[in-house]
Amino acid sequence: MELLIGEPLALDLVNTRTRDFDALDTPEGFGIWLDRQAGRLTPSEGPFTADDLGAVRDLRAHVEAAVGAVRRGEGPSLETVEAINVAMRAAPAYAHLDVVGDALTKGARRDGDRRARLLAQLAEAAADLLTDPAAGRIRACEGPGCRMIFLPAHPRRRWCSPELCGNRVRVARHYRRHKPE
Repeated sequence: MELLIGEPLALDLVNTRTRDFDALDTPEGFGIWLDRQAGRLTPSEGPFTADDLGAVRDLRAHVEAAVGAVRRGEGPSLETVEAINVAMRAAPAYAHLDVVGDALTKGARRDGDRRARLLAQLAEAAADLLTDPAAGRIRACEGPGCRMIFLPAHPRRRWCSPELCGNRVRVARHYRRHKPE
């Protein structure tokens, strides 16, 4: 399973579907993706159901459509925007004060069931990305057959990952140059 992790969270969500694998097909695959997002999402208690995965797939489709529109220099459809807004409203974040020993800490909490909380976090990540001026720089990987997208830190970045697609392209180029005639 080759999952691109480490892009903005909304792009990592879109990238849960690769050329050969969809992390949202099974609770186990989704659990692996969630584990790799440690520190970026509030941990969830227990496994997700098929209905939960369906809700995440629906949100992913809307995020993917919105990102595609932004990449084309267009505005996303009102349906897509509303779907993202509905997910954010289902479990809005609120400030919360905790006492840890003698110290006070401020954090964020959410009401709602775990599906609503997860969808709200993912939708907020999408809203953050879509309203960031850098969103216009989101690119598709140039690797053959790759469907990953990324936000390049360097303008010359061409592949989702130098270790994955970058290496495949370099190996294919080397083979073409040294192929016996």
